Amino acid sequence: MRLSDEQLARYHRDGFLVFPELFSPGEVEAMKRELQRLEAIDTDHVVRERGSGSAKTLYRVHEADGPTASSPFRAAGQSPRLLEPAQQLLDDPDLYIYHTKCNRKAAIDGSIWQWHQDYGTWMHDGTPEPTLTTAMIMLDEASEANGCLYFIPGSHRLGLLDAELDDKTTSYKLWVLPKGRLIEIMEQSPEPVAITGKPGTVAFFHPTILHGSGHNMSRRDRWQIYYVYNRVANRPRDVANPRPDYVRSTNWTPLRVGSDDILAGQPALAG
Repeated sequence: MRLSDEQLARYHRDGFLVFPELFSPGEVEAMKRELQRLEAIDTDHVVRERGSGSAKTLYRVHEADGPTASSPFRAAGQSPRLLEPAQQLLDDPDLYIYHTKCNRKAAIDGSIWQWHQDYGTWMHDGTPEPTLTTAMIMLDEASEANGCLYFIPGSHRLGLLDAELDDKTTSYKLWVLPKGRLIEIMEQSPEPVAITGKPGTVAFFHPTILHGSGHNMSRRDRWQIYYVYNRVANRPRDVANPRPDYVRSTNWTPLRVGSDDILAGQPALAG
C-alpha cells in the first residue's frame, strides 16, 4: 500500500493517519483467536492487570520463535499494508520491528494509559533519534466509551518533552507528561482527537505525539495490536540494564515486504 503525497504531508503535520477497516473481518477473527491462545501462556512476555490477573499486554508476537510467536501476527507485520507505508513514513527501506504489543482494555475495569510520548521511553532504551513509527490495528471496535486512544494533533512537532516516571497509576511503568505542562500544551493545541473505528482499522502515529486513553466503561473487552517500526540505522545503543529483548528487540535484520495473505497456512474459520 503506497501513501500519497497528501497523506505523507498530513502525517508530518498532524502526527497520525487513520485507515478504516484495512484488515478484513476474517483476518481480525484469526488474530483474535491467536490472542486467546497466547494469553493463556505463562511467560514474562504477558503483562497482567493488578488484581484481576487478566492479560493487559502481550509482547513479541511478530517473531518466528519464542513463547508468543504467532504466524498471522508475523505475516501482518511484513504485509504491504503495514510495512510499505512505514518505509515511506520513515523514508528508509531498511526497517525492523522494535517491538509488538497487544493491549487489552478489559470490560469495566480496563485501566487508563496516561498522556505520554512513546519516544520518552524508547530514548531510555538507547534509541538515538525519534525516527520510528507505530502502526496500531483495532481488533475490536474502538469507541470513547471503551477507552479509545486520543491524540493531540501536531504535538509531535514539539519534540521530546520532559517527563516523569509513573509506576503507581497502573501495572505498567510509564514516562508521562506532568499535569501542569500537559494542560499548558492542551491550551495551545487543537482539541484531542478520539481514534475510533471498526475492527481492522489501522492508525499510524509518530513516536513523539502526545497520546493516552481512558478506562473501558463498556461491557466488552477491547484489543489492539501495535507494531513499532524503527530504522535499522537507528537501533538502540548499549545502555546499562537494558529492557528485555521482547520489549527492545535485538533482531535488527531488515524486513522485506511479504505476502498480503496473512492467513496462509492457517485453519479455516468455523461456519
